[in-house]
Amino acid sequence: MSLTSSNPTNGKFIKTYKAHSVKQVNDGIEQANKAWISWKDKTIEQRAFLMHQAAFILLKRKNELAKLMALEMGKPLSGGLAEIEKCAAVCTYYAENTKTILQNEYITTEASKSYVSFQPLGVILAIMPWNFPFWQVFRFLAPALMAGNCAVLKHASNVTGCGLAIEDIMRDAGFPTSVFQTLLIGSDEIASVIENPRIKAVTFTGSTNAGRKIAEKAASQLKKVVLELGGSDPYIILHDADLELAAETCVNSRLINSGQSCIAAKRFIVLKSVLKEFTRLFQEKMAAKVMGDPLASDTDIGPQARKDLRDQLHQQVLKSIAAGAVCLLGGEIPDGDHAFYAPTILTNVKKGMPAYDEELFGPVAAIISASDEWDAIRMANDTVFGLGAAIFTSDVIKGEELATHLLQAGSCFVNSQVMSDPRLPFGGIKQSGYGRELGSYGIKEFTNIKTVYIK
Repeated sequence: MSLTSSNPTNGKFIKTYKAHSVKQVNDGIEQANKAWISWKDKTIEQRAFLMHQAAFILLKRKNELAKLMALEMGKPLSGGLAEIEKCAAVCTYYAENTKTILQNEYITTEASKSYVSFQPLGVILAIMPWNFPFWQVFRFLAPALMAGNCAVLKHASNVTGCGLAIEDIMRDAGFPTSVFQTLLIGSDEIASVIENPRIKAVTFTGSTNAGRKIAEKAASQLKKVVLELGGSDPYIILHDADLELAAETCVNSRLINSGQSCIAAKRFIVLKSVLKEFTRLFQEKMAAKVMGDPLASDTDIGPQARKDLRDQLHQQVLKSIAAGAVCLLGGEIPDGDHAFYAPTILTNVKKGMPAYDEELFGPVAAIISASDEWDAIRMANDTVFGLGAAIFTSDVIKGEELATHLLQAGSCFVNSQVMSDPRLPFGGIKQSGYGRELGSYGIKEFTNIKTVYIK
């Protein structure tokens, strides 16, 4: 078996990688477990020194790593550079804060001493997608390693080069051999890796359907799993919103990573009183974005990562139009041997259409009319997903109240686009998954939260 990378900008072959054999995979996991025996006993200061080194190497190599992402999955250079900088930031954050986060929590009981201690679990399996091929890995890897765990990665096959580049970074930073490894395997082999007794927990980022299968297999082995799955994030535009700010933020959020982001804005629920003006501003700003070669410095939107994903997106657009949606912009596949999809705006979007009910993983915006703020809240929550949500209003007190108590999502933002931050927990509810990454909650997901009681 082999893994192949192709350039979605022009369809050209990049490289073929020979997959690991079953023996190589099992040997790698065994080596990771042996590495953990000593790694878990390293001091946090020792781990932090190496994590700072990883951050330094990431920044030193950011230009070549951004180019690698552009070639393998079509990310524009500006987005790739920002992604690597964010990876360095998460390494630095956990290097500087793990000691405080994981210190014993003392609790007064009848005992002479009682406290909660946070101990590493062992070898963690990470199954990661192609859309943020470095960030998705480092937002798990930095806290997991700083907590004293080791890790093996099954990366998406089309970004195998990125997976191996991460292995190089960690090795060159000075991490002991086998503390982190990239496994070159296909999706069919994931189940057997989860079954390996040396694997103690699993983290997965990807589609909801794939997440169900991962959760089922992990549950059968009684292994903890953290799932960050799909999203159809609603952005609510109230009557008193700053429409210029709202339109600019909404367009930028919809086009994150050429629209291929779980937390990109996808459904824009706009009060009827400002619908016309918001739509005008939104279309103006969306049309101004430059689609082109991701290696060009002025490109805003690159190709979709693969042709099959682009074609699936187009079918969702066509089905929505057939059901009554109006295509205001785009809705076309440009000619050529590539995976580009034109930035698209659909209006008159209603329940029952793919643009309303499903996750559209690409540069397609669905504009939905609401009669009032309660109707807007109802439609925002009328989804199987619950990853992120945002609300735009000049009344920030009301916005905070709605975000805190009424919007059903793992992250709710007011007058800002939804984003992940190393300092804040990130994750979803409903079919967007469970568990948290990042912040103090994320690092504790893969620890034994141990009670110690001394009489």
